[in-house]
Amino acid sequence: MDTSTLHLIALITSWIAYGILHSLTASLRIKRALQQRYPDKFYAYRLLFNITALLLLIVPLWLLQSYEGDLLWQWPSIVKPIADTLGLLALLGFVLSITLYHGSDFIGLTQFRNRHQSLTETAPMSLSWLHRYVRHPWYFFGLVMIWSREMNAALLATAITLTLYLIIGSRLEENKLIDSYGEQYRRYINAVPGLIPLPWRFLSKAEADDLLSINNQGTPD
Repeated sequence: MDTSTLHLIALITSWIAYGILHSLTASLRIKRALQQRYPDKFYAYRLLFNITALLLLIVPLWLLQSYEGDLLWQWPSIVKPIADTLGLLALLGFVLSITLYHGSDFIGLTQFRNRHQSLTETAPMSLSWLHRYVRHPWYFFGLVMIWSREMNAALLATAITLTLYLIIGSRLEENKLIDSYGEQYRRYINAVPGLIPLPWRFLSKAEADDLLSINNQGTPD
């Protein structure tokens, strides 16, 4: 087996390992176990989770960057500016969408400062304007950034692996959201696509407000 093939196997393995570890540590089962084992330190969990997730990216990103294989395809000259523009817009969308989240809570700084985090407390469901068109805007922007690139074998392997992970990961994430929001989130799933926006499936502002007025039992508050 040549060096290039071994490099690709190591890259794919590292992405799969990252996805498994990330999903396991984000699961409610692991969180509950850690909260029971370390109740007085659990407030640091989300911050440590995010720091660890960033550190674990070092290996697959290094393997991706260090691959020296030739490009498998290049965009035709008439298509390349379009692909580059889509990739740039997706990057900007990803960055701008960060402002739609409570950054300090998402990172875990609020929980760490307040020395408090509970698995039993769920904030009311909310929908930004982007979430009225796609349930996972970050995943959508990530897919556009990935698939708008010219690819060598390492980039293609990364694109396929991450796409599969985002599909599986979004399902796992939504199982937890259904546990938290019940019928309210089920109706949201039926109304809005998960990863790719569709022109005929979205919520108007009024429809989103109506959905958010429904409690977990499916009746107006």
